[in-house]
Amino acid sequence: MTKIVVVGGGAGGLELATKLGRKLGKKGKAQITLVDRNRTHLWKPLLHEVAAGSLDAGIDAVSYQSHARNHGFEFQLGALTGIKREDKRIVLAPIYGEKGELVLDERELEYDYLVIALGSVSNDFGTPGVRDNCIFLDSPDQAFRFHGLLMNQFLQFASDCKPGDLTCQPQQKVKISIVGAGATGVELSAELYNAVEELAAYGYKHLTRDSLKVTVVEAGPRILPALPERISAAAHHELSQLGVDVRTATFVSEATPEGLKTKDGELIEANLMVWAAGIKAPDFMKEIGGLETNRINQLVVKTTLQTTRDEHIFAIGDVAACPMGEEGKFVPPRAQSAHQMADRALANILAMMQGRELKPYSYVDYGSLVSMSRFSTVGSLMGNLMRGSMMVEGRLARFVYVSLYRMHQIALHGYIKTGLMMLVGQINRILRPRLKLH
Repeated sequence: MTKIVVVGGGAGGLELATKLGRKLGKKGKAQITLVDRNRTHLWKPLLHEVAAGSLDAGIDAVSYQSHARNHGFEFQLGALTGIKREDKRIVLAPIYGEKGELVLDERELEYDYLVIALGSVSNDFGTPGVRDNCIFLDSPDQAFRFHGLLMNQFLQFASDCKPGDLTCQPQQKVKISIVGAGATGVELSAELYNAVEELAAYGYKHLTRDSLKVTVVEAGPRILPALPERISAAAHHELSQLGVDVRTATFVSEATPEGLKTKDGELIEANLMVWAAGIKAPDFMKEIGGLETNRINQLVVKTTLQTTRDEHIFAIGDVAACPMGEEGKFVPPRAQSAHQMADRALANILAMMQGRELKPYSYVDYGSLVSMSRFSTVGSLMGNLMRGSMMVEGRLARFVYVSLYRMHQIALHGYIKTGLMMLVGQINRILRPRLKLH
């Protein structure tokens, strides 16, 4: 039986494994295996909400094991460490328990077709002190860590005053610095102000919007550099209205326990620092299995999404360097790219199995949206479907933004189950706190 292995259960990888399972796995036409180092899946664009506490990952996370059982594929917990192309095998690292005890030895899985969908991690560009002093938001575990530290900061702030002293004003603000003004940095900064207002409603004394000082540091001339300038300007205005200190054309030279040092010698003091300034594929991907990679460790693929040195190995999502259109341009690392690539990889794997011609992947830009929590949403729609793009904001933009996540859920669960999940979400808005408090 044909063996298809998908490594990485992010947006693209899980959607692909699900569709392969439905089409081939359930019918006994192929053995589909998904590999991921985590036990659950959470849509990566939601991690900033988990970090701020606006989203309870325990409710929205998808269990790989359960999902695999329901959709005709197998799940293997593990981290990829190597590819033996000559034997068509991948190597998974040993798994250890909390106390360092060995749970599972190193394993090897056979494949006929391999799809790498590992996503990306933050790129600190070798900046001194970042690894030791900043938090990345690459995974749910990192988002949980930030949330815990954030809650501790607010708790400490609220305890600066004696119980019953209504006139007390804490001396120090909670200072949070975010490096990188892409979607993650912008959305997180707005979500933090929403968190402050919610915490105040839940009894955190003396906590107001003025208690928080968020600084967003961007090396480029404007925030949201990947989006049109008018959208960037609208988002900048919204952040300023909230109280965010936006620093453009500011280069961070070092991260210290006290804060961020800029190339101009300024120290931006911070209690918590988040690094969201760039992405790269994981370091171990560099020339893994002798495959061609670029300077940020992405696997170089042809337009069919096959790697340049092995037609039986595909790559999709952020880990793939896929050419598009003009010479030297590549498909941008976005959730919509991963979603589209999953569909094309599915079609091309089926074509390859049946001896048919593979078709090239063509990126379609449906626009970009940036959510600033409940305060605002701005973005552009149909960027590749009409001349120019249509700028949207407010309720329409928020509706479309939420719809992107619903499309991902529909791809995984179908319309009926997604509809039920939406109903449960509405019920939880009444039954559960609006902010995760633990």
